[in-house]
Amino acid sequence: MAVAFDLNTSYEDLLVQKLSNVPTQDKRETSLIYQATAANTAETAQILFTLLNYENELFADTASRENLVRRAAERGLSPTLATKAIRKGVFNIDVPLGARFSQEEYNYVALEKIEKGVFKMECETEGEVGNFETGQLIPIDYIAGLETAQLTDLLIPGENEEDTEAFRARYFNSFESISFGGNRADYKERVGNIPGVGGARIYRAKYGGGTVGVTIIDSTFSKPSTELVELVQHLMDPLDAQGDGVGLAPIDHMVTISAVNETIVNIGTTITLQSGWSFEDVENAIQEEIDGYFEELAEFWASAVTKQEDETGLIIRISQIETRILGINGVIDIANTLLNGKASNLELDREAIPKRGTISG
Repeated sequence: MAVAFDLNTSYEDLLVQKLSNVPTQDKRETSLIYQATAANTAETAQILFTLLNYENELFADTASRENLVRRAAERGLSPTLATKAIRKGVFNIDVPLGARFSQEEYNYVALEKIEKGVFKMECETEGEVGNFETGQLIPIDYIAGLETAQLTDLLIPGENEEDTEAFRARYFNSFESISFGGNRADYKERVGNIPGVGGARIYRAKYGGGTVGVTIIDSTFSKPSTELVELVQHLMDPLDAQGDGVGLAPIDHMVTISAVNETIVNIGTTITLQSGWSFEDVENAIQEEIDGYFEELAEFWASAVTKQEDETGLIIRISQIETRILGINGVIDIANTLLNGKASNLELDREAIPKRGTISG
């Protein structure tokens, strides 16, 4: 009698099935038939495991990163590579291009002069690590006349190499939204692949016939810098040759890149705290919860795919804010929440993301 099994059958189940087909009565673990069957079953289990692994590697939903990349390459897709953060450096003098500075754990190199004493500084380490720290820069080599050196604004965010699951999702999304010849999906793919860009919304004929409006958010899901907007504009459709097809946009498409707006959201509420707690005790936790909620909304803004999603503004919901604040240690109850002075959800413009303002409790 044949043994029935699938690729997920365990060693134990295989052994039971095989022994059940043996007519002998002596099936103790010390018996010859048991020993022989157990050894054979181990080999069978290994074969099944290998076949199951091959099956998983065959399909994109279960493939490891290496084989997922190979499968996606058949559709012309590849993971986005890690990029380096571009920051602003402020000095009391003009420093030489290529001059290297250290700031905490990471080094930065003077890349380009913006104006007198102000330079674009590129982090030497790829990824998001260069996006965060600010403060004093220490020259690695002596620079005559240098007295002050500060690392300040984030101009173009650095990005980590695309995560496997994010890439897997992008692969499957490519079947639902085909990018071709300047359609909406094509714009989103081309703009979204530019280093520092976290997403884009596309608007047809925003400035009249033949125009395309593209509103971008940076890869930290914040309002992008002027430098990033200018970079994307230059790559997509340079202002001095709009509509000529010089950039990535199709010829006769006059593309205008703009930054997502930030709407300040002031929150007023009545919070009941545990005995002995003050608002100052929970204020930082409240700010972190609100910032987390707003970042989730910004990520949702960036993930828009369809025309309807591009045209829809975000909604700040009082229920979401109250639920998150209620989960903070020390908070017993919350009521009478107002958003920008109104006791109702706040709907933002289609080209806006929320930014935390004041919080009073």
